[in-house]
Amino acid sequence: MGEVKGPEPLLAFPDPPPPLLAQTLDLAGYGWKAVENAAIAVQHEPRDGWAGAVIVADEDPEGAFGICRALRKRDAPLEPVLLLISGAQLSELELREDLFDDFCLTPFHPKELEARMRHQFWRSGRGTRPEIVEYGDLVLNLETYQAAFGHRPLDLTYMEYELLKFLATHPGKVFTREQLLSRVWGYEYYGGARTVDVHVRRLRAKLGEEHANLIQTVRSVGYRFGQPRALVGR
Repeated sequence: MGEVKGPEPLLAFPDPPPPLLAQTLDLAGYGWKAVENAAIAVQHEPRDGWAGAVIVADEDPEGAFGICRALRKRDAPLEPVLLLISGAQLSELELREDLFDDFCLTPFHPKELEARMRHQFWRSGRGTRPEIVEYGDLVLNLETYQAAFGHRPLDLTYMEYELLKFLATHPGKVFTREQLLSRVWGYEYYGGARTVDVHVRRLRAKLGEEHANLIQTVRSVGYRFGQPRALVGR
């Protein structure tokens, strides 16, 4: 089970879910619980109901459509229901349109799945996604303190995360080391400006050689994240 954020987790099928699905839900900040069948779904349903469902049908289509049917045929039909299927299964969707709200082909791209989920939750008026900071392929989840680049999780310490979050929320702006110490660490931190340099060096290493230049050194001043404001949008 993924860590539940908010009162209404998502239902996921099967149990365990495919690793990529679990990782995508976690990085996007959705709470979720995987179930084996409709009976387990009813047994573990939260007091306020499930927030929605993501059903994988390519491995066990009979079980997947069975749980979709159970979720949609009850007194209060569950929505949204997102179905993950293979291209070879498209014909199986005929006459089953009432069992799901949208579908996504497997193997799926995490960004496409997230986009479809956001759209469905917007349509249903159910906000389950926590605040997210995005800059290109960099994604920071402000509730779970998770960070990922191109859906590759970044293993950051607390202060590395805090520094990256601050820089990513102020793209294009130059900060001196003293400003970063004050705004990120919040006090006269023992070690002074060298602390900032060490954390920047570690962040660059964890971002990888290809993306290390996201955090740029501004000579004789400090650091800047991303492109200068005058160049953004050109």
